[in-house]
Amino acid sequence: MQKLTVVMPFNSKPIFDASLQQFIESFLVEKVIVIDEKGWSSNLPGCDVRQGRALTSGIVWNDLLKRVRTKYVLVVNDEGEFRLAPEALHRFIEVAESTGAGIVYSDYRESGKVSAKKSVTERIAARTEDHAVNDYQKGSVRDDFDFGPVMLISLSAARKAIKKYGNIADVQYAGLYDLRLKMSADSSFFHIREMLSGRSGSDAAGAPEKEKHFDYVDSQNRAVQKEMEAVFTKHLKDIGAYLEPIFKPVPKGKAAFAVEASVVIPVRNRKMTVADAVRSALVQKTDFPFNIIIVDNHSTDGTTKVLAGLARHHRQVMHVVPKRFDLTIGGCWNEAVFSPFCGRYAVQLDSDDLYSATETLQKMIDMFHRGRYAMVIGAYTLVNEKLEVIPPGLIDHREWTDDNGRNNALRINGLGAPRAFDAAVLRKSGFLNVGYGEDYAAALSLSRRYRVGRIYESLYLCRRWAGNTDARLSVAEKNRHDAFKDSIRTMEILARQKINRSRK
Repeated sequence: MQKLTVVMPFNSKPIFDASLQQFIESFLVEKVIVIDEKGWSSNLPGCDVRQGRALTSGIVWNDLLKRVRTKYVLVVNDEGEFRLAPEALHRFIEVAESTGAGIVYSDYRESGKVSAKKSVTERIAARTEDHAVNDYQKGSVRDDFDFGPVMLISLSAARKAIKKYGNIADVQYAGLYDLRLKMSADSSFFHIREMLSGRSGSDAAGAPEKEKHFDYVDSQNRAVQKEMEAVFTKHLKDIGAYLEPIFKPVPKGKAAFAVEASVVIPVRNRKMTVADAVRSALVQKTDFPFNIIIVDNHSTDGTTKVLAGLARHHRQVMHVVPKRFDLTIGGCWNEAVFSPFCGRYAVQLDSDDLYSATETLQKMIDMFHRGRYAMVIGAYTLVNEKLEVIPPGLIDHREWTDDNGRNNALRINGLGAPRAFDAAVLRKSGFLNVGYGEDYAAALSLSRRYRVGRIYESLYLCRRWAGNTDARLSVAEKNRHDAFKDSIRTMEILARQKINRSRK
């Protein structure tokens, strides 16, 4: 059977030696290359140390692809402690040989942090749960796609990609991401649905949800994100999916609207928060008429009674209960946008969030009036249930640029809030009737054709609490969400490739 080279980052934790030893002892491993920025030294047979900035460095990967002589490289993605299943290396090679895949990866087992006095095996076994990962598809282009603790790379596929698309960029953080994108253009990636490794106590597994969820928009990570954007933009150009900053003019709507703007609040079972959301809309100071369309999706917790009371006391509040019982968030948005109450512009407000000031609505509509936009997106601040600011605080998406925002939008998981739409344009396509990612799908579709306006000051308070739809997600739920967004990206990439082909 083919042998392989293992590439892994050095870390100073006591468990590193055990992680390294499992490879040194395997007859399937020809060499282990440890990457260390400071030049760690080792006398272990079959262990080679190379100085470099971990596995994210473009320089490191360009050097590795020239030096490695085995057919495959097993990349250790995790700096925490992990252990391979007994048959793992054999299985990785066997599947790579059978499928000809450029990258092979697998599901894994994951456990929480336990006492450091326990052995690696004991720590891996403690509170262990199976952690499945997603199949890779054309739209799996986000830089945080989970390949698990290890993945096998075909050197021939990697070198073909480099020959065709150029060397890996001279980057500090996006080197492995760049290689993966280049390989994905022409190579298949194969997901083994077996638990071939275990991970314990890693940052990826143990970080609080709010930190992981908003990591990509944390201002402290802007240098990382600029690198990711650069290599991703190059990838879109390589595969013919990059869109030049040429936009269709937003058509002038002929329809008459009840008011200039509507605040749209889809809601189900938010008795504790929805009244605050509505009141933050009612106090908006504008020089135009507006209303508030609340689509109550058959709440069962008393929300309906709260909303009925608000509607009785405020003529601006339109309390809508759909006739259908199969609607999710996107379907509720459609109820509002296609209703006779809808204004010329539809502005988002989630049922557990608040507008941060009385000028929010005016600023959003002013942006539409200044430019021909199909959509306007503001910035928001993360707060807890007491409205206290929590890290990372302001989410302003300053990575967006007029020239490249709609391209980079394919790489990231969200575009900001509040979101507002030209209702006449939105009515041509509507929202997907889904409960997650419906806004992201609409934004990608609109940005493919039209210009999107951005406001970078905080206009909105996003409350993080136990009732959020993305709080405490199970692995299966998170995978389902990620796979859905990847599928949306896949459709968008195909649509953009089609546009570019038609222009030739």
